[in-house]
Amino acid sequence: MSHKTKPSTQERKAGKPSAPKRKVISKSPNSKLKTIVKGQKNTAVKAQTSKPLHPRNVHNKGYDFPALIAAFAALKSFVKPNPYGNLSIDFADPQAVKMLNAALLKLHYDVEHWDIPAGFLCPPIPGRADYIHYVADLLAVKKSSKKRVPKGPRVKVLDIGTGANVIYPLLGIQSYGWSFVGSDVDPLSIANAQQVFASNPAIAARFNSRLQTNAKHVFHGVIEPNERFDITLCNPPFHASLAEASEGTARKLKNLAANRAKSSEAKPLRSTKPVVTKTETPLNFGGQKAELWCEGGELQFLQTMISESHEFASQCLWFTTLVSKKENLKPAKALLAKVKAEEVKEMEMHQGNKITRVLAWTFLKPEQRELWAQYRDVEN
Repeated sequence: MSHKTKPSTQERKAGKPSAPKRKVISKSPNSKLKTIVKGQKNTAVKAQTSKPLHPRNVHNKGYDFPALIAAFAALKSFVKPNPYGNLSIDFADPQAVKMLNAALLKLHYDVEHWDIPAGFLCPPIPGRADYIHYVADLLAVKKSSKKRVPKGPRVKVLDIGTGANVIYPLLGIQSYGWSFVGSDVDPLSIANAQQVFASNPAIAARFNSRLQTNAKHVFHGVIEPNERFDITLCNPPFHASLAEASEGTARKLKNLAANRAKSSEAKPLRSTKPVVTKTETPLNFGGQKAELWCEGGELQFLQTMISESHEFASQCLWFTTLVSKKENLKPAKALLAKVKAEEVKEMEMHQGNKITRVLAWTFLKPEQRELWAQYRDVEN
């Protein structure tokens, strides 16, 4: 139930980085947004992509390797110029990627200590940060003439499948000061998540972990009676079996080898030594069972999540999840219509050639959402 994201091809190279109608979503500078209105044909509101990442994403400027090395000296031995003349690391080396992540977390998010056991997924931080910023926009409320994202521990977030890397809570806490609950079916992931926060006492109080003892459930056994969350997050496993996951890994490794051969023929840039390198997607394909696959694959996981979300409709303001397979969006939206979601949003986050889809839904009417925000602010 932990997180998994497909790598981007472009990012392997270093460079410059009669039910009530639902509201139409406003344009976003970095994503394609869609609103689902019952009884109407789905339409997409297209916007120009001015930057590859969310405007608030600190990784828009790429990787500043000298600064990263200064913040985390252990990264230095893994950094060298690539065939294009830019400083980089071997993104197929899990240890190199882990050192890069530790450096990024320390430099940009003040996370002093971070580690994961061997064999667990090492997530690409820039893309994970984008998810946090886009769901933050769902919570934005109008203050004076501008919309502002609520910050501080009063905002409570549930991360389904938090993983050993516990990356979403770290990014959400350090970016917005939110409070997190992280759930997972794997005891080792929960243990490591607890260890990460124990090693960072300044933020330890903002995180609680919960072991999901029944892998067939998503919210049941995790959300407690009368508990409320402003946002739920999830990056579902997208394979349906170990064999399918293994085939996917073999295919990615084959593509990586082909790209390496092509890159080795590239002529390095003359007299250029860029300080900043594009935010490349780590190309190591480790991962435990719950991080890579589940029975029925991504679609079954989404269907379970949506069905259970209806039972917690009044306890969560917005439910969200990543969807890696585009073909799973249609059946997911059909089920959301069946359970009578009040509003559904689809966000396409563009990072180079890679498209990551976020599906968000709520069962609360606009006036109920407004009261939720008012109550949250007064309560805290």
